[in-house]
Order: sequence, then C-alpha cells, then structure tokens
Amino acid sequence: MRPTKFAFLGLFLWLTLAIAATLRPHNVIYWQIGGILLLLLALFDAWRVWRFPPIRVQRQVPSSLPLGVWSEVILRLHNPTTAPCLIEIFDDYPIHSDLQGQPQHISLPANTGIETQYRIRPQQRGATQFAGAHLLHHSPWRFWKHYRYIQLSTPIRVYPNFATMMKYALFAAENRLGQLGIRKLHRRGEGLEFHQLREYRSGDPLRQIDWNATSRHKKLISKEYQDERDQQIIFLVDCGRRMLAQDGALSHFDHTLNAILLLSYVALRQGDALGLMTFSGEQRWLAPRKGMNTVNVVLNTVYDLQPSTHASDYLNAATQLMIRHNKRALVILISNLRDEDSDELLPALRLLQQKHLVLLASLQERILNEVLEQPVYNFKDALRHAATLDYLNSRRATHDALKSHGIVYLDTVPELLPVMMVNRYLEIKRSGML
Repeated sequence: MRPTKFAFLGLFLWLTLAIAATLRPHNVIYWQIGGILLLLLALFDAWRVWRFPPIRVQRQVPSSLPLGVWSEVILRLHNPTTAPCLIEIFDDYPIHSDLQGQPQHISLPANTGIETQYRIRPQQRGATQFAGAHLLHHSPWRFWKHYRYIQLSTPIRVYPNFATMMKYALFAAENRLGQLGIRKLHRRGEGLEFHQLREYRSGDPLRQIDWNATSRHKKLISKEYQDERDQQIIFLVDCGRRMLAQDGALSHFDHTLNAILLLSYVALRQGDALGLMTFSGEQRWLAPRKGMNTVNVVLNTVYDLQPSTHASDYLNAATQLMIRHNKRALVILISNLRDEDSDELLPALRLLQQKHLVLLASLQERILNEVLEQPVYNFKDALRHAATLDYLNSRRATHDALKSHGIVYLDTVPELLPVMMVNRYLEIKRSGML
C-alpha cells in the first residue's frame, strides 16, 4: 500500500492546522479532531481498496517475434466490481527490449473490461517470456495505491528478422522487387531448363520462339525457361568473436542471420535445397533439404544461436563440411574478415573448391566509411583518415587476392548483406556457374 499525493496533501493541511494551534491554543481541539478524521478516512479508504477483488488481466502477443522490429502487445483488463476504478499497469516485458506506451493509467468502468496496447522491440534473440503484470489500484478516495502483481507468464521466441522475408514475398507477388534493391537480371541462356510454352510477349528474343509450335497454332509461341532447380546451397556461418562486432542495435551475427533467412526463402522458391553449418562456437548442422517448410526449420535451428569468444577456425570448418557433404553445392561462407586472416582462410577455401563453388561474404564495419566521409580539420583527423584508408586498402588487396583464386567475393556493410547476397545468388544461378 502506497500513499498518493492526496494523502500527502491531507497531511500537509493537518500540519498547517498544527501551526495554527500553536499560535492559538484554543484551536488545539480542531487540530485533534481533524487528525482523527483524516486518519479514519485514510484507514477506511485503505480497507476499501484492500478488499477489492483483483483486476483480471489477459495478454495477447504473438508466440514468435522478429528481432529489431516493433510488435504490438494487447492487454485486456476486466473490472469485476460494481464501482469504477483507476489503475496503473506496467507489463513485465522481456529484458533486452525497447518499449513504447508503458506504464499506462487506465480508468476501468464497473463490471466491464477494456483493451489497451503497447509496442515492444526485442533486441536479443532466443527463448524468453513475459513474466507478469504490475498493477497499482487507486483507492476510491485516492488516498492510496494498492500494489498487486498478476502472475501471467507468456513464453515467446525471438527470431531473426523474418519481416524482410515477408516483404520479399509481397513484393515478388506484385513484381516490385526493385524496391528492395534486388535486381532482375537478363538470362544468358546458360544454366536454364525448359519450363513451358506460352504465347509470345512483346520483348521476347527471336531465339526464344518455337517455330514448330507457332506453325501449328498459327500464332507466335515462345519457350519459357527457368533457372536450374535441385541445386544445393549451404551456409557456412562463422560464430567466432569477430561476429560480436555491433553496428547500431544489432550485431554482425544478427545481420548475418537476417540475411540467411531472406536468401533461404529465395533459394527454396527457386527449387533449390538448403543446408547450414556453424563453426567456431556452438556447432549446428542442417543437411540440405527442399520445401518451403525448410524456412521454419532454419528459423528453429538458429533463433537462439549466439556468437562465441573463440577465434575463427576456417580450415577445421571446411574439413568438417567436406566430410559431411560431398555433393557439389554453393557454399556461402559468412564472416567478418581481416587482412591478417588470408593465410588461414586461403587453405580452407582451396579445400572447399575441390568440390564446391564458394561465395565468401565478408562484413565490413559501417564506421570505416563514416570516418572517410568526415571532414578533416586538424592533424588528429588527418591521422585517423589516413589510418582508415590504409586499413581499407589492405583489406581490398586481400580481397583481390582471394578473387584471383576463383572465389566469388562479397564485401558489404551489415545492413546491405541480405539484398547483396540475394543478388549475388541470382547472378550465380543465371550464369550457370553452379
């Protein structure tokens, strides 16, 4: 039970009467009567709020929330009494989350309920829960706030950001993938399978016309092709200490999982099989499989995975993958590389190249480009600019050396990784490299 500002106001008035009573002793009786009345009113008000039955609370929240995305939580409150009441509520939300709309002051009518909502944005993946709800029930005369804790456990899972995947599905259906930055490339005629015959459309190349079918139907008929299906895509994900680097609210590892999720959806829609292996931390293996339900399998495989403090062991990861999978595949190695990693990385890439096509995706710290864009005012700024430029040149030289060994390479800031990986995957599919 907590006193409110009205209780303190009453106490202040009573103390004012005490000062008046010291000046005029014959007013002491009024001060005593006022104190007794104030005490009785406060005790009666406390008894009334204490005997009130608790407010019933229900919570509605999705069992799965995307990382770093605002989601809505609905609270349903019901007043079982015949008198209206005023309450303050604060939902016991999961830690490592941003919050909007809490706490709330709510006036509940008698014998009825209302619905309220607030927003939450999880900032850490994994299994967590809403523990309960903190309530402050105002007494009828507003002297007290009666605290109650409502046990209301709601387990949830925080997954990588699947909102991007849903946006891709929507834009693909409406032929607006360009708004996501995904390029639609012209086919070269390599690595394509015949799909079906259809009526000629303006813009179809002449070599695509089926002249035999055209002569039979007395109208132009075109052949329609599709990218080769049943190919294997395997993500080789670094869980080492480099992936703990953080740009904004999310770590490089979180951005990696978001990119994996989007590319998984795209690859499975293309008819390819998808697999995953992690290394230099908790090791998890998902053998390549087809079907759109594989997206859920990937989600449940990586949603609680966290990067470790171990050094990245690329050669051991390549060896393990060669043992577990011997069919040719597109192996997408995702890490945060440094120029000093080339001596350890190159033998691993050569080992993988014996059977697989390797796409190396390296994450670059966003602050590097931000330093280069800042104006130079003094020697300290110049020194920082020159050091950053020297580091980027060394990094670029290492990347060029990897490309010279036939490695398909991608170097980008974390925010652009999902779209860049999808574009590079589509380029590989259309070129027939796999």
